[in-house]
Amino acid sequence: MRGPNYWSIKHPKIIVLKLDLQDLQDTQTNEIPNLEQKLLKLLPGLYRHRSSEGTEGGFIRLVNEGTTLSKVVQHVALELQTIAGMDSGYGRRYASSQPGVDFVVFSYQQERAGEYAAEAAVRITGALARGERVSVIQDVAKLHQIREDEYFGPTTEAIVQEAVNRDIPYIQNRQSGLIHLGYGIYQKRIQAAMSSNTSCFAVESAGDKNVTKRILAEAGIPVPQGRTVSNTRELEEAVDELGYPLVTKPLNGNQGKGASINIPNWKEAQKGFAEAKRYAEAVMVEQFIAGFDYRLLVIDGKFTAAAKRTPAMVTGDGTATIRQLVNAVNKDPRRGVGHEKALTHIKIDKISRGILREKGLTLDSVLPKGQVLYLKNTANLSTGGTATDVTDVVHPYNVLMAERIAGIIGLDICGVDVMTSDIAIPLPETRGAVIEVNAAPGLRMHISPTEGLPRNVAEPIINMLFPYGCPSRIPIVAVTGTNGKTTTTRLIAHILQFKGHKVGYTTTDGIYIQGRKIIKGDTTGSYSSEFVLKDPTVNYAVLECARGGLLRSGLAFTQCDIGVVMNVTEDHLGLGDINTVEDMAKVKGVIPKTVCPDGYAVLNADDDLVYGMASGLRCKVAFFSLDESNPRIIEHTAKGGLAAVFEDGYISIFKNTYKIRIDRVADIPLTFGGKARFNIYNVLAATLAAYISHMEVNEIKTALRTFIPSPETTPGRMNLFHLPHAEVLVDYAHNIAAMQAIGEFVSQTEASTKIGIIAGIGDRRDEDTKEVGRIAAEVFDQIIIRQDKDLRGRAGKEINSLLKEGIFAVKPELEPLEINQETRALAYALEYAPDGAFIALFSEDIPEAVKLVENFRVIQHRKSAME
Repeated sequence: MRGPNYWSIKHPKIIVLKLDLQDLQDTQTNEIPNLEQKLLKLLPGLYRHRSSEGTEGGFIRLVNEGTTLSKVVQHVALELQTIAGMDSGYGRRYASSQPGVDFVVFSYQQERAGEYAAEAAVRITGALARGERVSVIQDVAKLHQIREDEYFGPTTEAIVQEAVNRDIPYIQNRQSGLIHLGYGIYQKRIQAAMSSNTSCFAVESAGDKNVTKRILAEAGIPVPQGRTVSNTRELEEAVDELGYPLVTKPLNGNQGKGASINIPNWKEAQKGFAEAKRYAEAVMVEQFIAGFDYRLLVIDGKFTAAAKRTPAMVTGDGTATIRQLVNAVNKDPRRGVGHEKALTHIKIDKISRGILREKGLTLDSVLPKGQVLYLKNTANLSTGGTATDVTDVVHPYNVLMAERIAGIIGLDICGVDVMTSDIAIPLPETRGAVIEVNAAPGLRMHISPTEGLPRNVAEPIINMLFPYGCPSRIPIVAVTGTNGKTTTTRLIAHILQFKGHKVGYTTTDGIYIQGRKIIKGDTTGSYSSEFVLKDPTVNYAVLECARGGLLRSGLAFTQCDIGVVMNVTEDHLGLGDINTVEDMAKVKGVIPKTVCPDGYAVLNADDDLVYGMASGLRCKVAFFSLDESNPRIIEHTAKGGLAAVFEDGYISIFKNTYKIRIDRVADIPLTFGGKARFNIYNVLAATLAAYISHMEVNEIKTALRTFIPSPETTPGRMNLFHLPHAEVLVDYAHNIAAMQAIGEFVSQTEASTKIGIIAGIGDRRDEDTKEVGRIAAEVFDQIIIRQDKDLRGRAGKEINSLLKEGIFAVKPELEPLEINQETRALAYALEYAPDGAFIALFSEDIPEAVKLVENFRVIQHRKSAME
């Protein structure tokens, strides 16, 4: 799960594991010899787990008293992630409706790590339960690797966390690596410390160290003398011109990769040149400037922080070997793998071994007491270096110099690397120099210095991107329910577009941006919602949120402004472990729980389960109903609540003791003169959403009247065609409640013969399929049974047999015709229907069905004209 979901609203990032305990389903933890000791030996941190007791050691006590092995899987998965630097503390275990099968739910920081931890925890728990030997070393190493591959990195993490603290939403673009801060037209994008405000020209200038040096020198900034070289001959010329000691580095390098410093002779110069050539074709050769390495950070033109950087090093004690000294330094709890902690483990690599050889040392050498040995050529934290905060001692001259450099290069976020003996003295007085200017500078040294005061340097970045008072969110209307959600979504989008908003919306047939279909297909999951929220042209989002997406990955947003729930009926039961209509209500109930405190949950007061969702909400509530005498509406409005009601033929807003009439139902095209009562519900919900969005009554009225139901505006929803000899209704209705609603409409329709083209769905319960047949028999004089292209695991004959059983229960004499292919079934009905007939197709392929009806209508008109 990646957002608020069926299992948890508060903890959106969770793994949901369906676990079949098999032969261990009846085994309790206290029945397994020494399980407590084995767990603590393997994962000592488990002792800190509180479990349901709420106190340290609670989980271990639970193991001793006896609990299910699912609980062990939950805690092992959490602890594995925590050891690997991904602290994860939330977990639950739930029994499923199947004996021996549990749901294990636990939080994660990195998706892939959570998945791996789930698999590893099952394997480890099973092995312990069977008395097998277990090691977690490889699992922890794998999780460390996943973390390094997937982790934001300390810079991005700090910026994102600061955005979250400011209630600014974010979306991670997994393909591009970009982070979208904010939604729609208000969004900004970052990649580490590079923002969408960062000038491309400035990045190119900073990336070319030769260009940077020339620009700075012209502006009176002290820089080391240097040359760009591409071959050994040019290197020799540079050495002759500049003299020793020297520095070599890739022309377009970063993070100190390929850099060599304090080069004293020709042999080392050649080695440094070769190392730099690994990362770039051109190599910068510069005079070596003695002193300490400082990083000055400028954000939005203002000096923000400074750090003194020291390369990875050890200090001799006269007895320990260099290897032992490194191991001792790496035991510092602040050090970890990669960016896991504030500091990184010192790794003895090719560069370190070269330094040792140069000094005539090996890893087994013993350093005299007090002697310092630098193990890297650069002071980067990612190679084991340390940082000391010096923000408060930087001389004003150097502060101004850094701010000038950021402005001269044109960087909104700028790291200035300086070599000097003392940053508290103006740079010219120490014979120091500016070594480099960095676009996208790392923030880790400022956020978590080894010594000194941590600086929240992410705050000025967020303040630059989103000054206080500037919005970061666009309004979100989320629509869910069993039936009517697509039509309601389209109607709300239409009303908002009529107001002039640039609307992006998702439906079961595609993603629309400003009225244009951009993506085709069922787009009611989190990916589709993200698509809309990331679009930079959208200032209003209307998102259809279906059962499947909610169960598959949760919502794409943590909060919405308006959450609409149309109804909850029996559909898709038995799928995804949602077995009852109450379970389904819990799924749909995720939407109102995510409405922000100032927003509205718009709920159907005529539906008991939807009405019950109002309990415990932190937001405001508005109800809609077809019955103005509904006690729930009367009670709600008496307390000053807001409602939309079908009263005396009108759509009306009830506010306090007043009725605000919007329009006559008969004049709203979507209601088909008031005969499509189910569409009246859709109009009521949409009217409330529009009113809450501060639209005027006349604007709502006009928008409702201009929403004309058709295959273009409401594809597959009450698409009614008038042919010369018959009427044809094409609708996507595929569940009992939808069939009943269409049946009610058909019952009010005058026709010589009513023909229904129906189908069963393979993954529905037997009783549901029979009920479809029964409803069809009550409404239609003739029935044609077709079949979906995907039978979803059942034989066509079995599905048809269930449908017939339902039909015969109502009309034993009615013999349905079986034509498997939908277009052939429709073509048959169109060809042989008597004059004045009404044909209702419950369609799987709406575009093909509409195309066939339109073609048939053209043919019929031509025949009529010829006659």
